[in-house]
Amino acid sequence: MHFLICDRAEKMRVFVSWSGGKDCNLALYRALRMGLEVGCLLSMLDEGELRLRGHNVSLEVLEHQALALGIPLVYGRARWETYEEEFKRIARRLKMEGYGGAVFGDINIDGHRRWVERVCGEIGIKAFEPLWGESYENLLAEFFDNGFEAIIVSAKADLISGEWVGRPFSREFLAYLKHKGVDLCGEGGEYHTLVVYGPPFKRRLKIVEAEKTLRDSRWTLQISKIKLE
Repeated sequence: MHFLICDRAEKMRVFVSWSGGKDCNLALYRALRMGLEVGCLLSMLDEGELRLRGHNVSLEVLEHQALALGIPLVYGRARWETYEEEFKRIARRLKMEGYGGAVFGDINIDGHRRWVERVCGEIGIKAFEPLWGESYENLLAEFFDNGFEAIIVSAKADLISGEWVGRPFSREFLAYLKHKGVDLCGEGGEYHTLVVYGPPFKRRLKIVEAEKTLRDSRWTLQISKIKLE
């Protein structure tokens, strides 16, 4: 199995497993700096609502983000039970179109890494995990120091106050998480973000209309109108 956590890589066309949040954006940023050719973003959406589970980000928002980046968006529709099957179907199609690898934004969850290793191995493509094993301190500093901007769009209600949802992802928020004893990068789904600007972006995303809701023990930001600036 080819599983690469390296600073440099041979020129190769890849897709990025995409949620729109801080980790996949930072993985995209590092992949580009490694010399990989990012041909598209791949998002896996709920079969019914065409939204990302947990993040609750709609297809429309992801499409605007892809336009802002200037990178095409490809998406699949699946239930949890059919997620892997659908992911493989799309990845195999991309492989036939000349893609040799996939980029993921995992940091330290072994279960995610094992899934990536197995699935990419079965498809016959290389897996790139440019953030893997990095300290939270380094990753968050790189995110902020390079001018990335994000909005908090989802949070577990039993861990994080709803007042943070809809606000910018900031060092103030990180201080709050540290005080509460919550994982700073939200690796367990404690919270999710939507990146609205950063180094790879050609345009900025602006949320025009949104409503905060509480559903299934999560605060979520329901974005109803978004535009590019």
